[in-house]
Amino acid sequence: MSTLPNAPKLLIIEDDKGLQSQLRWHFDQYDVAVAGSCEEAIAAVRLNEPAVILQDLGLPPDAEGVEEGFRCIREISALRPEAKIIVMTGNSDYENAVRAVAMGAYDFYQKPVNAETLNLILQRAFQIYHLEEKYRAEEENRKAPLQDVIAGDPAMLKVCRMIEKLAPSNVTLTLTGESGTGKEVLTKALHKLSPRKKNRLVAINCAAVPENLMEAELFGYEKGAFTGAAKQTPGKVEMAHEGTLFLDEIGDMPLVLQAKLLRFLQERVIERVGGRKEIPIDVRVVCATNKDLLAMTKDGSFREDLYYRICEMEVHIPPLRERHGDKLLLARHFLKVYNQQNGTSISGFSPEAVDTIDSYEWPGNIRELENRVKRSLVMCDDKLITSDDLGLHNHESTFLNLRQVRHQAERSAITRALGMTESNISAAAKLLGVTRPTLYDLMKKYSITVN
Repeated sequence: MSTLPNAPKLLIIEDDKGLQSQLRWHFDQYDVAVAGSCEEAIAAVRLNEPAVILQDLGLPPDAEGVEEGFRCIREISALRPEAKIIVMTGNSDYENAVRAVAMGAYDFYQKPVNAETLNLILQRAFQIYHLEEKYRAEEENRKAPLQDVIAGDPAMLKVCRMIEKLAPSNVTLTLTGESGTGKEVLTKALHKLSPRKKNRLVAINCAAVPENLMEAELFGYEKGAFTGAAKQTPGKVEMAHEGTLFLDEIGDMPLVLQAKLLRFLQERVIERVGGRKEIPIDVRVVCATNKDLLAMTKDGSFREDLYYRICEMEVHIPPLRERHGDKLLLARHFLKVYNQQNGTSISGFSPEAVDTIDSYEWPGNIRELENRVKRSLVMCDDKLITSDDLGLHNHESTFLNLRQVRHQAERSAITRALGMTESNISAAAKLLGVTRPTLYDLMKKYSITVN
């Protein structure tokens, strides 16, 4: 055992006493524990909480087979999923080594043992473990930019800061962006930060309500106003009194209703369908659309005066394909959420799945990502989710030009590092392994700015 204080913890699972002693002696720079069976290994994991585990695949009572070794991998992965398991196999055992990795092992090494090569593999495993530990600690300590909003991309963090600034005011706000980018989540976050948070947030999807029912849905109706109007019924606007009214997909609102909505926004009074009484309403209005409203004002499908009334402030939400680093951040968040909901213990994504998630364009944005992660937990047979589990096995990266690939990778790495360090240049440079002047040069090259 190492005499160095705070030496990294290594567990060696090997039933051969001679090899056990040899490995313990060679890796004396680590705090080494040894186990000769699956039961001993599980006890050692509970006691020592090792960062890295070096495991022989052939364990007693099935020393010539692999099933006991696989059982050991499964149980240790469930008990300590963050540990890096390196499997030692025979020269002709490649298929079982690959199977072990699919079950949750970090890497494999084929015997006979070359101590120097194995030492490099161990060093790499410890390095990855400590980086992940640091990331987990930062995630624990980092305050979410907004409640229920998962973001690390600088552009998205800027959107979050805008929402925080706008929340205390009564300014009418319109959120623009593609479908599935999180407009409703941001609206909920804004409402919870506002002075109106104790009152209701009432949402209406303007694209989901038939045109002939839209006025009654918005403004309510009096008893007998039309066939089937059996009682006086308040509309969504009235229900949101002293709270927040969220008009989703406002670009689909019929022109006739646009005029009535404009009157309400100007005068802050409504009349129910079939009524004559003006009802004053105090409400914060937030709108959302995936359409180009300004272009619609040019072709006459959206009123120009209404456009300027609802866009006192306009906030554009970037699509997921432009949010560097957020794809994996969101994927891991959804994995954690659905693991808890389904009672599963999938430990993460395979390296191939990570590459796929990062390079895929996600035309359905966050909604598509969430659905695919949810699906993958059902399809996954091992500890790591694959591209097949995500339903993206036929995906090919669109970046085929080497210069384009390099530029994309550099820009993505820089924006991810800035996002993870909250735009701290020194910390980002250290994370990227470059000097501050080099990072400044690269930021200038790719037109990356920080606030």
